[in-house]
Amino acid sequence: MKTILSKQQIGLTVKRLAQQVLENHPSLEETVIIGIQPRGVYLSDQVVRELENIVSPGLIRYGKLDITFYRDDVRKEFHVANKTDIPFSIENRNVVIIDDVLYTGRTIRAALDALLDFGRPARVELCVLIDRRFSRELPIQPDYIGRAIDTIPADKVKVYWQERDGKDEVVIV
Repeated sequence: MKTILSKQQIGLTVKRLAQQVLENHPSLEETVIIGIQPRGVYLSDQVVRELENIVSPGLIRYGKLDITFYRDDVRKEFHVANKTDIPFSIENRNVVIIDDVLYTGRTIRAALDALLDFGRPARVELCVLIDRRFSRELPIQPDYIGRAIDTIPADKVKVYWQERDGKDEVVIV
């Protein structure tokens, strides 16, 4: 097991990701943040908290998206659905999707399909904590990257969150 990001490094990375989103969307008026259930929500919660420290919390539209039934492997594996909570329209808005690890791109493809049920966004961007760069099966690339890493298919990237696992850490197993 090798540590990729420690608790302190995750904290700094979250601050940087929030700043980068704000640099590209200074007013946040036409921008919405969407965390992908279940594990991307831990990162999106932290990014939104950082944004709330910088701008008025009332400016931030934040939702959570469950992609369970949009996945292409839903028939092969049993998945427990999570709650989708998007209490606003994404029609003609800039959408920043947030997830913890970008690997094959299939989760993001499912998220894009699911998003269309809520309207047609003007633009969609992707923010990830970890980008497993050379593992993509689909042409999907992140706009905001916490850390890009090179792994082999046998490697497992585990992201531990304080709220769920009792610690903040990213490791390769």
